[in-house]
Amino acid sequence: MTSIAMIEAAAARLKGHARKTPLLSSPFLDDIAGRRVLVKPECLQYTGSFKFRGAWSALSALDEAARKKGVIAYSSGNHAQGIAHAASLHGAPSVIVMPADAPKLKIDNTRALGAEVVLYDRASEDRDAIGQSLATERDLTLIKPFDEPLVIAGQGTVGLEIASQAAEQGVTEGEVLVNCGGGGLTSGIALALESRAPQMQVRPCEPHGFDDVTRSLASGQIERNTQTAGSICDAILTPEPGQITFPILKRLCGAGLVVSEDEALHATALAFSRLKIVLEPGGAVSLAAALFHGDKLNNETVMVVATGGNVDPAMFTEALQRFT
Repeated sequence: MTSIAMIEAAAARLKGHARKTPLLSSPFLDDIAGRRVLVKPECLQYTGSFKFRGAWSALSALDEAARKKGVIAYSSGNHAQGIAHAASLHGAPSVIVMPADAPKLKIDNTRALGAEVVLYDRASEDRDAIGQSLATERDLTLIKPFDEPLVIAGQGTVGLEIASQAAEQGVTEGEVLVNCGGGGLTSGIALALESRAPQMQVRPCEPHGFDDVTRSLASGQIERNTQTAGSICDAILTPEPGQITFPILKRLCGAGLVVSEDEALHATALAFSRLKIVLEPGGAVSLAAALFHGDKLNNETVMVVATGGNVDPAMFTEALQRFT
């Protein structure tokens, strides 16, 4: 199981390889939210999302023989790009199983980063089964997108940075809003903050119709989404929380927050106009929760993890045309 020691070890392996992203703020966003909002733009991370952290953490922990044989992963795009880039930097081959309806930008980028891409139908095929089959057939190491301790440890380094950067700004307590799919980033941040900033509480954020973590936290047991595709927030669509991540989420996180697609698009536009950063809708859900669901927040300061910026031009254009 992932521990603070594993997160600190991942941070040491990531040093000099991952970017330490800043904490941004805007008085305009503060006015909309009715509280202080600090945004950590992981869209500025290598490959455009936090996923590079977990990918490097897992690849760098493999022995040389396993790396030479290669790795396999499944992802709608951000984990895919993180693994492809980390594998390339380690000189390791990579195979990525991606849904055919993933944004073209993410599929193209994953191939450009050196990975072999295998497409599947998200609605009718099981990516886990495809991934396990290929891993066995080719003797590849499977690196899961969230239910993998080394990946969780890498994502947890975001939490270490939040704790130290917030403290530099005089913030030692508040709510940390995190876009949540299977829970790898959310659980990693929660573990890091439990050790480094225990007065901060993590709140998972999800889009309407794909709020499995929010419902699972409410019921106390893993709940599954009735659909697995059909949202513009593709980066954080998973069937259910992970078997490894959910116990951590249940122990450490506050109630989940759920936003609409329009709110996510609106937040995407505001992130660009007020912070000058580019977010994909799935990467802006947490910001939407901070800006438009303040009645569900309990602190004067909220920290938002803006998780990814790999958005198709047409989607980004729609956000700007509708909300600026």
